[in-house]
Amino acid sequence: MTPDGDGPWPGVIIYSDIFGMRPAAIEFAGKMASFGYAVLLPDLFYRRGPYAPLNPKDAFSGDFASVIGPMRTATDRTRAAEDTRFFIDAMRASGVVAPGKIGATGYCFGGGIAIVVAGTYPDEIGAAGSFHGGTLATDDDNSPHLFLPKIEGEVYVGVAENDKSYPPEMAERFLAAADAASTTYRHELYEGAAHGWTQTDFPIYDGQADDRHRISGPLAHEIDHRSAGLRSRSDAPADAVRERPVARRIGRDADGCEKPGDFAQP
Repeated sequence: MTPDGDGPWPGVIIYSDIFGMRPAAIEFAGKMASFGYAVLLPDLFYRRGPYAPLNPKDAFSGDFASVIGPMRTATDRTRAAEDTRFFIDAMRASGVVAPGKIGATGYCFGGGIAIVVAGTYPDEIGAAGSFHGGTLATDDDNSPHLFLPKIEGEVYVGVAENDKSYPPEMAERFLAAADAASTTYRHELYEGAAHGWTQTDFPIYDGQADDRHRISGPLAHEIDHRSAGLRSRSDAPADAVRERPVARRIGRDADGCEKPGDFAQP
């Protein structure tokens, strides 16, 4: 997707949540494009074969595990990162993506993928964002925090206050790794928000927190596009430029959430 008018535009890859391609995801990609970007929304779950768009609200009120099971087995962070080589090459060949680094932003399941991708392709990815991403610092070989030393761009992590898939102790582990790697990052708590708050078709969608996410992430001028290798249609205000690691740490008293949408990520 591209904005109206003539390009080329800075490129952005959106890594969706576990529900994959559906009207809400496509609508979001269109909104991202309207900010001045050439947006690629890949189907990360193509290996499962053709599938009808999933309805998250139906899944949360029914047999959630059976609905998302085929999606979980269709990809993982390693395979998604491998696929991204083809995504980047396609964007470069499209003629609508401007020279320079590409941005990556992910949601839920896709949040960790965006960080892994930024570490896998440091020469290609200039900024990465994770919103309510789960399991960002685990003992897994493909845990996102292990890729932080390889990242040359900037990282934004938007954290749901109520999210069992990213509890405070895990956040502290991620932050320690980011500090040790001298990663340029912002790590912010969205107070009162639950896992999945940005998704308009989730029952716990939070419009106010979603509005904040749209203006606070790395692709919406809080992180300076120029230092990240990206260039948008409008410059970031001077007080929005971050040239050193900045973090807002999660309090230890953050509660877990029992609401639908609070699920662990693979």
